[in-house]
Amino acid sequence: MGANESLPGDGPAPEMHHYYSKFMRECPSGQLSLHEFKKLLGLQGLDPQGDLYIKRVFDIFDLNQDGFIDFLEFIAAINLVIRGKIDQKLKWYFKLYDADGNGCIDKKELLSIFQAIQAINGQTNMTAEEFTNMIFQKIDVNNDGELTLEEFISGVERDQGLMELITKSFDLSNVLKVIQNGRRHSI
Repeated sequence: MGANESLPGDGPAPEMHHYYSKFMRECPSGQLSLHEFKKLLGLQGLDPQGDLYIKRVFDIFDLNQDGFIDFLEFIAAINLVIRGKIDQKLKWYFKLYDADGNGCIDKKELLSIFQAIQAINGQTNMTAEEFTNMIFQKIDVNNDGELTLEEFISGVERDQGLMELITKSFDLSNVLKVIQNGRRHSI
């Protein structure tokens, strides 16, 4: 197959080749560890909250849970960020917040992840407690102190302001920019 040909339904091959080259340049072993992931994104030396968040993101991208992100997992992550439909992104966010994996988000989980994100992004227009209480007040319809995936998706999709707040707060585009542009390691 020539360099300019593309596989049916796979989008442009040059774009895939671009990502593959970048991935292999940053990660010659073909397997990105958590340490390399943090280094790639320039996120070493974070506080424990920030570290927790980055580990959660890494674990979710590590689809087969082998402790590494390989090229296919890397592409799946890029596809979610670039082309993912809003409900796919909301499912991803839900998975990110559901730290114990029990299928529900409680206030402690949401508070913890929002504190971690604030530690990385430095957003302070709302405290983590205010954010958490507002989310639960708006979308915990049965007031049981937990959000199911259905409550989360339908609640966020119903409220445009909440949708904007969540997508802005948990924006992965900075991660994507690093992946697309590469980050040369300054020593």
